Amino acid sequence: MKKYKNERTMKDMSNLFSFLKPAKPIKRLPKEKIDSAYKKYRLQVFISIYIGYMGYYFVRSNFSLAKMYLIQEGFTKTQLGLVASALGMAYGVSKFVMGNVSDRSNARFFLGIGLILSGVTNLFFPITSSLTIMFMLMLVNGWVQGMGWPPCGRIMTHWFSDKERGVKMSIWNTAHNVGGGFIATIALVGVQIFGGWKGIFYLPVIIAIVIGSLYMVFAKDTPQSVGLPPIEEYKNDYPAFKVANREKEMTAKEILFKYVLNNKYIWFIALANVFVYLVRYGVINWAPLYLQEVKGFNVKESALAFSLFEYAAIPGTILIGWISDKIFHGRRAPVGIACMVGVAVGVFIYWQSSSLLAVNITLACIGALIYGPVMLIGVSALDLVPKKAAGTAAGFTGLFGYLGGQVAAEIVMGMIVDKYNWNGGFIMLMISAVLAIVFLSLTWNVHDRSKPESEDVVSAS
Repeated sequence: MKKYKNERTMKDMSNLFSFLKPAKPIKRLPKEKIDSAYKKYRLQVFISIYIGYMGYYFVRSNFSLAKMYLIQEGFTKTQLGLVASALGMAYGVSKFVMGNVSDRSNARFFLGIGLILSGVTNLFFPITSSLTIMFMLMLVNGWVQGMGWPPCGRIMTHWFSDKERGVKMSIWNTAHNVGGGFIATIALVGVQIFGGWKGIFYLPVIIAIVIGSLYMVFAKDTPQSVGLPPIEEYKNDYPAFKVANREKEMTAKEILFKYVLNNKYIWFIALANVFVYLVRYGVINWAPLYLQEVKGFNVKESALAFSLFEYAAIPGTILIGWISDKIFHGRRAPVGIACMVGVAVGVFIYWQSSSLLAVNITLACIGALIYGPVMLIGVSALDLVPKKAAGTAAGFTGLFGYLGGQVAAEIVMGMIVDKYNWNGGFIMLMISAVLAIVFLSLTWNVHDRSKPESEDVVSAS
């Protein structure tokens, strides 16, 4: 009797969360309706994941803008770096774990639920002065933030074909920048509305919860879930990756051990991601404080510089994605390496210059270039595996980027600056840019669509 009750309870729980399972295919639409429906839904799901992922940055990047106020409350740079690092620790692990879960989940609900939970978590930051509680809250926030990227990767691989993915992903990737740049304005408005620094958390929370709710209304899981054929059939664009059944949902073990962990190129781009992210977050997460403390910027000037870093990435990222698709035929590494060389030069000028104009221009150039490798590593992860393993592959590179790069950008950068001043921090960023170039160079010819069968397919099959 007890066994029967336990089985029934487990079945009830399974039914309760059944909406999180991949959406089931429905009867295919008539042939004459497929083209118009596909165009409509592709635009709809693209806008959904763009705005949905943009919302994640409203409740992720706001902490960086609160650092100056928190220092006035008595926190040190090392303490704030420690708290902020909790997001990277949790997010890195979560992006990998949730990536694997998202490959077997309904992208329509997965992202929206994570965004709402992140918003709720942010409500508690302004009401505590305990370093321990803030660290724990950031761990929770980092974990639910890991529910954002993987379902976007799932949607991208199901709704956009191999040959167009670099361009489409580069456009979608600008959601990072719109969200990361717009949060500076939202933070200033929040301070005005709520009469103090706590508005940096309260206003983004409201916006995130609204976006998360709307996302679940408008997003779709797979083309088959709305009566459309698979994207490969619709576009007549079949990836070189050979799998028996592209539409079969795979087990976690199969995804991990057959397609991700045994692929050396996935490991190379994951290691490169550590150093790309260290430079990215080492610059932007400390920019408001560095500009005010060293360069003499006021709050509005530093907020403008913060926004320029993010907004300049929009045209830069799109152009970089187009170049990797159209000129390099899917090879991501050469473009990523060129970007990191430019980033290294930009970081040096940003460090040495004392001109307000030069600092703003240089920060914009760094932003325009650094998000190229960020995007290209994500696209490479999708290129190297079947679409049913996309979330896991992207999550694996994210695990390295956040757990290694973002955490070091917070903890190590804070400690080095406290002990050796800002010069030590910038030397670390320059070394990181060089190491990113080294690891990207190990994938120089991977995914070359100009050849009949690319090198990555051979190594992974």
